[in-house]
Amino acid sequence: MQRILIVDDEPAIVAAVRERLEREGFAVLEAQSGEAALAAVATPPPDLLLIDVGLPGIDGFELLRRLRAAGLDTPVILLTARGDEIDRVVGLELGADDYVVKPFSVRELAARVRALLRRAAEVAALRARVAAQQAPPAPAGLEIDQARRQATFHGTLLALRPREFDLLALLARHPGQVFSRDALLRQVWGQEGFLDPRTVDVHVRRLRAHLAAVDPAAATLIQTEWGVGYRFAAEG
Repeated sequence: MQRILIVDDEPAIVAAVRERLEREGFAVLEAQSGEAALAAVATPPPDLLLIDVGLPGIDGFELLRRLRAAGLDTPVILLTARGDEIDRVVGLELGADDYVVKPFSVRELAARVRALLRRAAEVAALRARVAAQQAPPAPAGLEIDQARRQATFHGTLLALRPREFDLLALLARHPGQVFSRDALLRQVWGQEGFLDPRTVDVHVRRLRAHLAAVDPAAATLIQTEWGVGYRFAAEG
């Protein structure tokens, strides 16, 4: 039985979400604060987290930042009363997989939960297949170790989040090939549909920053094909 952790201090919302998810066969855990959530994910971590942005004390953004900094790759859906684009972008920057604006339909939320869990399973299977294969050579200066899930650029280890690594590995394996945002969502996140295509833009921006920190000229290695998507610069 897959375990879902709801991190929210509003009893009515927690009760409604719990009732729907349990009806669909999930085990539901609760935490009413960021501090309680940090303890709840320790052993073992849940399969997915629903995090309210407006938590008391450690808010949802800070909680998410700490979880990702600790290496937790569990899918996260942010629950927020804020509809501003900047808040959604901040959540994506910090590593959220999806967000739902309050008030929301618990039926739609449950559908998003199922989609994210399915996506996570597909990505895990893809990673296992890729790690078992002989990786093609990466562009000069870039080394990608699928088994250890590490990337180095001119000898410098890049501090990549899990999906940043997957995105870089995919683009670098196919220099010169243009990938649409939808194609990247399918191949890196596992499935398109619910995810905002801007998720790809956020991750590309972060990858460019990682590469440019080693070599400022490397920011152009990931090129934008306007109106389509992205490509890794072909050799030469």
